[in-house]
Amino acid sequence: MSGTTTAGARPTADGPSRNRGGANRWTVLVVLCVSLLLVALDSTVLHVAVPAVTEDLRPGPIELLWIVDVYPLVCASLLILFGTLGDRVGRRRVLLLGYAFFGLASALAAFATSPDVLVTARALLGVGGAMIMPATLSILRQVFPDRRERALAIGVWSAVAAVGAAVGPLLGGFLLEHFWWGSVFLINIPLMVVSLPIGRWLLPESTGDRDGPWDVIGALMAAFGLFGVVLGVKRAGGGDDLLTVETLAPVIVGAALLVLFVRRQRRREHPLVDLTMFARPAFGTSVGCIVLAMLALVGLELIAAQYLQLVLGLTPLETGLRLLPLTFAAMAAGLVGSRILDRFGPRAMVGLGFLLTAGAVLSLTVMGQQDRPALLIISFILLGFGLETTLFGAYESMLSEAPAATAGGAAAIGETSYQLGGGIGIALLGSVMNAAYAPGVKGASGVPSDSSAAAGHSLGEAYEVSGRLGGAAGSALRHAARASFVHGLHVTLIVSAGLLLLGALAALRLPRTMECEGGPAPDPDQGPEAETAAGPETGARRTEPCAAESTR
Repeated sequence: MSGTTTAGARPTADGPSRNRGGANRWTVLVVLCVSLLLVALDSTVLHVAVPAVTEDLRPGPIELLWIVDVYPLVCASLLILFGTLGDRVGRRRVLLLGYAFFGLASALAAFATSPDVLVTARALLGVGGAMIMPATLSILRQVFPDRRERALAIGVWSAVAAVGAAVGPLLGGFLLEHFWWGSVFLINIPLMVVSLPIGRWLLPESTGDRDGPWDVIGALMAAFGLFGVVLGVKRAGGGDDLLTVETLAPVIVGAALLVLFVRRQRRREHPLVDLTMFARPAFGTSVGCIVLAMLALVGLELIAAQYLQLVLGLTPLETGLRLLPLTFAAMAAGLVGSRILDRFGPRAMVGLGFLLTAGAVLSLTVMGQQDRPALLIISFILLGFGLETTLFGAYESMLSEAPAATAGGAAAIGETSYQLGGGIGIALLGSVMNAAYAPGVKGASGVPSDSSAAAGHSLGEAYEVSGRLGGAAGSALRHAARASFVHGLHVTLIVSAGLLLLGALAALRLPRTMECEGGPAPDPDQGPEAETAAGPETGARRTEPCAAESTR
């Protein structure tokens, strides 16, 4: 196959499901990767800018959490809505709209003059990201119907995500060395300006199953339900009492909406999301593995950036450089992931990825207040390779189990699990960090109670308080805060490793081998055995192992 005619896609108002420019599927992959780079940059570029934002806008602890976390929160809430909308009205159309939305929101964030404006801009960025992310995966699913080629394409796609994760902190650190913190958002605008015309010309338009009306009510129920659940967890992560109305109400309302959403989808003849996909062990387990991986690790990236800058005293640019080995290892894992999957199968690949990542996380517990660059480099390499191996195997298994006609909904579920796991992970690990950090700061000798209470909010605030106190009390507070932060980091690493080990156990439910579509359609007169050998999407093709070295 050399064109971009999609498998299982339907014609749209723009004509057949193919690109106007005549580019082949690998050129389409390049355009999709640039789209992903746009979103990946914004998910990490702010991490190294948090101290500068704190110094300039003076956000409170809750506002700072919102600035960092509102992007994945809003994005996760709207992925199902826009993913399924793309199946109905056209995936390219939604993707291009996301480009425009992302660029405008980036301009608003760059020139924000208050925490509220920045939070609003980050929320709007989440809306644009929710349009872009499922569209890239669903178009990839359509353009690469062959599983071997799709595995390679997903490897390139995930490697680009790792590039974005690397370039984000590095580019953010470089910009902070020369410009103000708002410049980290301006880098999105040139990418958007280039992507809009190129995407309109080269990307194929496709839709999924258009039978029946689009379930607008169901889409809104899913969006508000996810928003409520993550909002409640965010409040808990920000230090709010778990039993307050502000914390419990969003969780209860959100969970109730999600339960009603599931019941509604099961009753509808044409559901917004085909929940029967979760009955397939490979699909449901893959989604769970993505959640666990992100739950354990996304919060660590933010904490690691703060550790490198506030404890070791590195500049933002030096912090970005220190995180590069992690990302280069993730890029390498993405590029060789298709071979690993073909050789060992999903179960071994995802399980071993979890174990390798857990070992790398535990190795970081020996880090203290002194810099150990060699240990950091080795641990980050193992962590990056293990994490990308896990996510690659989980994403590929999930996407291959999904019917082509519902690729947008399936991609939205995968990206929702990614963003939801990351959003909850920041709140969960942030709350663990705060619980371990605050008591040590409040017990600093010779420090007034009000000052120690204020310093217990964050290490950055502790430094500010110690500077105002000065003398022996300020020095004691600074020393106690640094020691408490390192202690909190160690506790957080152990919790994260435990979550990763749970993921390794969950991976045991994945298939041992990678199954590929191939061969003729089964003869219905041959009985149920022929039907069992049919492919998971339509029963029109049978499956066979992708590699001769099958581990089954």
